[in-house]
Amino acid sequence: MALDHRSVFRASVLLTCVIICSNVLCPVGAYLYNNRYAGDQVFRITPSNDEEVRAVKKILGHIKVDLWQPNSISLIGHNATVDVHVKRNDTQGLHARLKQKRIDYRVFISNLQKEIEKQTGYRSSRKRRSESQYDYEVYHSLEEIQSWMFEINRTHPDLVTMFSIGKSYEGRPLYVLQLGKRSRPQKKSVWIDCGVHAREWIGPAFCQWFVKETLGSYQYDSVMRRLLNQLNFYIMPVFNVDGYHFSWTTDRFWRKTRSKNHKFHCRGVDANRNWKVKWCDEGASSHPCDDTYCGPYPESEPEVKAVANFLRKHKKRVKAYISIHAYAQMLLYPYSYKYATIPNFDCVESAAHNAVTALYSAYGVRYRYGPASTTLYVSSGSSIDWAYRNGIPYAFAFELRDTGYFGFLLPESLINPTCTETLRAVKAIASGLLKKCETNRDRFPYI
Repeated sequence: MALDHRSVFRASVLLTCVIICSNVLCPVGAYLYNNRYAGDQVFRITPSNDEEVRAVKKILGHIKVDLWQPNSISLIGHNATVDVHVKRNDTQGLHARLKQKRIDYRVFISNLQKEIEKQTGYRSSRKRRSESQYDYEVYHSLEEIQSWMFEINRTHPDLVTMFSIGKSYEGRPLYVLQLGKRSRPQKKSVWIDCGVHAREWIGPAFCQWFVKETLGSYQYDSVMRRLLNQLNFYIMPVFNVDGYHFSWTTDRFWRKTRSKNHKFHCRGVDANRNWKVKWCDEGASSHPCDDTYCGPYPESEPEVKAVANFLRKHKKRVKAYISIHAYAQMLLYPYSYKYATIPNFDCVESAAHNAVTALYSAYGVRYRYGPASTTLYVSSGSSIDWAYRNGIPYAFAFELRDTGYFGFLLPESLINPTCTETLRAVKAIASGLLKKCETNRDRFPYI
């Protein structure tokens, strides 16, 4: 039976309203995640001695949890907080077990779904049509970020070159922006990657912020102009493109890549445990369903392989490797996989000190800094260890805001201050490359 004109009109209006709501007006969590996190909680547990550490490990080992900090049960230690996301059906049981053992804890997120919706807010004012209208103070989807990259490349031909270094498991291009004057192609270079772990959305936001500020200040900021004239910056806004897309559309707290393991029906590898230095040793897991799964072999992930190949090809010019993560407010450098002092410790320690001092000068936010093994925990297969061992003398990993109040749900209102202060730190590291710092090459043959 044919529809009359009024029915067709009403149907079209309804469809239009649905499209507008789902794409513009509704909070991202409300339509993307279908309330899957309603009632979930995030606990902060603080075991005070070895007995309590063993108890916490046993308790968490018997329920399905999503560890935020640290990212593996094996890394839980006394007098260090454990942030853990627990599904709503397991919250009461965890309350009871912790109380029974008299272990100190508190719930700092009582309804995770509500916090997700607060984080992203309403999107009616988003501007995405061109670079000049692009809103750098909201989180963007992968498609928006890649469109922005094309626009940046188009509008700044004298300072920007865009290229792909390969493809992800699901066939998405791995885009990189090169920033710098082209007059000196053999310049020293700085590599910066963001979004290695999919759920750390502040990372891609920072990489975009860095590009915006670097290009925007070129004409009037003498320091930035000097950096772009004398250095090249390779910026990879989203390292883990498949995982980031999945975290945006399907699972907000997805961490890994999206490679497939048929035997276990688990998809994905922790891309920061897939590098060759002490691969799959302490702090990594050989089980595909774990968040810290190291993969079937080193550089098994196409994203890791592509970046490793690019850095190997350009290692004579790349002098600093910077990887942006969240959360903990730390600046880390090698080693991650062992307790030992790097041969050029004085130079790297000085660079880290200058960076956190510059960061502090913006809003008074304090960052801890030091070797990853002692400042955070021992973990194998990390990219900073790999970069360092492959001849990049300055290898850093930032853990951005905050220290756990928001965790991975850093509100969009904090994008601006977080990126502003981090930019100062990165500028300090880059400026240090233009100065000499003596290193004993006999002790450090990789340089």
